[in-house]
Amino acid sequence: MKKPRGTGSWSGTVLAAALITAATAPGQTAGLSPFTDPLIEQLEISRTDLSFSYLIGTLAGAAAPPFIGRGLDRWGARKVITVAALVFAGTLLALSFATNIAGLTVGFVFLRMAGQGALTLAATTAVVKALTTRRGLALGITAAVGSAGISLTPVLVNRLISAGGVEMAWRYQAVAVLVIILPMVLLLPRYRKTAPPRLASGESQPHPETIPGADWSSSQAVRAPIFWAIAAALAATGVLTTGLAFHQISILTTQGLTSTEAAANFIPQTITGILATLVAGALSHRVDPRFALAASMALLAAALGFLQVVNGLPTALIYGLILGAASGSIRAIEPIALSHYFGTENIGGIRGIITAINVGSTALGPILFSLGRDLTGNYSVPSLIFALLPVSVAVFALLCPAPGRKGKLMARGASR
Repeated sequence: MKKPRGTGSWSGTVLAAALITAATAPGQTAGLSPFTDPLIEQLEISRTDLSFSYLIGTLAGAAAPPFIGRGLDRWGARKVITVAALVFAGTLLALSFATNIAGLTVGFVFLRMAGQGALTLAATTAVVKALTTRRGLALGITAAVGSAGISLTPVLVNRLISAGGVEMAWRYQAVAVLVIILPMVLLLPRYRKTAPPRLASGESQPHPETIPGADWSSSQAVRAPIFWAIAAALAATGVLTTGLAFHQISILTTQGLTSTEAAANFIPQTITGILATLVAGALSHRVDPRFALAASMALLAAALGFLQVVNGLPTALIYGLILGAASGSIRAIEPIALSHYFGTENIGGIRGIITAINVGSTALGPILFSLGRDLTGNYSVPSLIFALLPVSVAVFALLCPAPGRKGKLMARGASR
């Protein structure tokens, strides 16, 4: 059969989505963490002031994903990604001129909205919509490469800041975003909502992991308990990994590491993040998504617990490996689980709501860890208390009923 004009190959779509996800690093917490101490010194503000600025910017940015998700269903990933990339690069450039916390906060709004919100959402949703076979593997590769790019960015940014200061680091990242993302847009397939599902090059059958007949609207999906289990898992990961990453240098230097060693701890997180996303993607058709969610939460709780015994490089390495596995696995599990239970016709709108919850949750992490340290004098007590959150989410996920075709029809009836 002749391939329709505008459709992309399986490998081309995955490559584009993976590199676009990696290029969101300047708007992710890991990419912003090297700026924490330099900004505190340059703007003459406290760590809690910076954390609160980040909270405001992130919460404001979290309002956009539901609208962006509906835009993806209506206009497709190409247009959304192009606009978001221009906004993202422009914000990075503007931040190089910020001289006070007000300007920094406005910058955080657009960084989180365009980077963590729009671009991440659009890239992974493009894979979900375009590919019908080996979707789990495709999402695993996308998340793995994206996680690698994001996790390696702090080391590069740290060197940029050391070599030329904060302003130069913002500007180089603005250029890098445009150079990476805009060419990748051309590899993505053109999505037409009214057209029947099309197979990308090399595909031959429908995706076996989607429940037959499941094409829920976003209003139907939010009535399902499993939707909130997925949202809670993503939110718990967002709160805790963001808080840990934002203060990583401060946390680990108080436990025997140098600032360079603390920044380099993102590398072991990258290694297991890649492995976890690939494994989660490859095994998606064999593992109940509820069990996968619970396993991811167990890893997150284990990382928080192990942080108590970190006292140098060897134990910090183990901590980084566990944390990376937790944060990496959820990136693959979330889109796979949503498409499995709710189909792909309206997946942009459904993932938009999930992404808004995720982005909003990341706003709380830095301020919670900062306040926790202020109240207790260390990071150990807050991290032990916060470990109860993923444990609770794991139990909730395991107890949730899985919706099927009958659940869909009941949801439709309730909405009439």
